[in-house]
Amino acid sequence: MDLTGHTLIDGAWTPGNGTAFHAVDPTSGDDLDQEFRESGPDQIAAATGAAHRAAAAYRAVPLHERAAFLVAMAEEIEALGDELLDQVVAETALPRARATGERGRTANQLRLFASVIEEGSFLGRRHDQALPDRAPLPRPDLRMAMVPLGPVAVFGASNFPLAFSVAGGDTASALAAGCPVVVKAHPAHPGVSELVATAVVRAAQRTGMPSGVFAMLHGGAAAGQALVTDPRIRAVGFTGSRAGGLALVEAAAGREVPIPVFAEMSSVNPVVVLPGALADAPSLAADYVDSLTRESGQYCTNPGLIFVPDGDAGDAFVEAAASAVARAAGQPMLTPGIAANAVAGVNRWRRTPGVSILAEGSAAGPLAPAPLLATASLASLDTDPDLADEVFGAAGLVVRYPDLAALVPVLAGLEGQLTATIHGTETDAEAVIELVPVLEDRAGRLLWGGWPTGVEVASAMVHGGPYPATSAPATTSVGTLAIARFLRPVAFQNFPTEMLPAEFR
Repeated sequence: MDLTGHTLIDGAWTPGNGTAFHAVDPTSGDDLDQEFRESGPDQIAAATGAAHRAAAAYRAVPLHERAAFLVAMAEEIEALGDELLDQVVAETALPRARATGERGRTANQLRLFASVIEEGSFLGRRHDQALPDRAPLPRPDLRMAMVPLGPVAVFGASNFPLAFSVAGGDTASALAAGCPVVVKAHPAHPGVSELVATAVVRAAQRTGMPSGVFAMLHGGAAAGQALVTDPRIRAVGFTGSRAGGLALVEAAAGREVPIPVFAEMSSVNPVVVLPGALADAPSLAADYVDSLTRESGQYCTNPGLIFVPDGDAGDAFVEAAASAVARAAGQPMLTPGIAANAVAGVNRWRRTPGVSILAEGSAAGPLAPAPLLATASLASLDTDPDLADEVFGAAGLVVRYPDLAALVPVLAGLEGQLTATIHGTETDAEAVIELVPVLEDRAGRLLWGGWPTGVEVASAMVHGGPYPATSAPATTSVGTLAIARFLRPVAFQNFPTEMLPAEFR
């Protein structure tokens, strides 16, 4: 299909009436041919108005039909075939294998949420039967269930053009909850966004959903602010930078009626290497560098901070990691802004007393900065917590530690994280027992071995964590529990069964 550069509102495509823009080829920095236009304030209002009008009708759709809608979305996305993959590669420079895998993940999570809808336990139904003869006071009949919040604004992520964007996890879980969705597409991949939005609207039409159940807008920060402050939006899903997420949190809190913002933001995902794991230090180091530099480190779960024991085995690990980084070449980053921020973060390390550059690879183009490995002492990190700020890219900070007594207070002082990883063996059991409560307090997912890049979409997955990893630490943006973000409990007291909404019966 030919791209139009248009905006999707109330089931119809229409030209944007705002500023023109183009996607950028990350391999060259040049604009791609297709022109897009941002959505003007009137178009944003039209999209939220349509979503508001659709909310009651969509909530009333039988659960099996809602599930069929999500399955149809998966089928229509898959039906886009190579055209979608070609567009992902053109706008992001991500490897085709990554695009293929991400398409599969996007379709699979839609089907997963469809199965959650069909199964029905997400409604959280409870029933306390009346006790009219209870003394000293009778108990009324009480029925409780979860109901949708209403229209949700979803912000597409730069680093996951499919799985965290137009039809990604936030959209899938909001639609599964019964909430219409208004997506602000990420300007880095507007063509991919248009293709996926076309698949969503086809699925909505196939399954008879209300026309306002889904909309897609284009725009920058001003459009995002207008969307979040529109009184018809009831919640926000966001994946991106801390600055962007906190701006939305502030805007949502400043409304006449504040709304929740479920923002997944920055994380350095600390890794603790214990002595027992260093039996094969070179192999462990190779795996670490592979995770650190893969796709230019553009993962929210990138292992940006690693703690390594002092001593000869720790030295061997660091030497092997430095050697691997020195051989690595930069890979194109998603946007000029992301590449510039990565370079700025590394330069901040260069200017920081107590930080030394261990190794630097080679740059491979204007948007492909060199991978880098730096080191700092435990004391430096303790006195300058800013050293642990995220550098979004292929850049890692190694911190050496003498013993657990010195390490634990520093770990306890870290900001909230999405993940924390421990590498060890049975010989490290006592250390692990001491570390787990500390890391559990700091992160949403704890790993034993392996590396945090890669988030399984499953019922038991948590992709969240304490602030500032997220703005809502009690939630997850991946896994079936993500649906709970867009629901609220309602109780009915003494209602005749035949008059109850279907989900309460």
